Amino acid sequence: MSQIDRFLELEKQLIPYKKILSQASDVILDEHVSKYPIFVVHQQELEMGVPLIDAGTKFRWSVNASTLEEFVTKEIIFHDKAQEFITTYKDPELYLCLFVLSELGAQFIFVPR
Repeated sequence: MSQIDRFLELEKQLIPYKKILSQASDVILDEHVSKYPIFVVHQQELEMGVPLIDAGTKFRWSVNASTLEEFVTKEIIFHDKAQEFITTYKDPELYLCLFVLSELGAQFIFVPR
């Protein structure tokens, strides 16, 4: 299975969860927590963000809500690269920003809400 196929499969699996992710994104934006919500999609123990979805039988991924600010604090995105990230960040009213941790490594992807 190619990397693109894996991400398409993940996007398909996320469909039932888009509502909860969209609501979490709205809270992060509306409460002025951050202008840049990021959802960490992972399959291992992770000390980052706020857990939203636990992996189960139907969905084998866990999802935590985080922000650009936490990524910079934890040096996942270096401070001097934050502005570069902001310029590539898509409108959070239209897209969900996912940081996918998998056997293929780590990658940011944006999926339509």
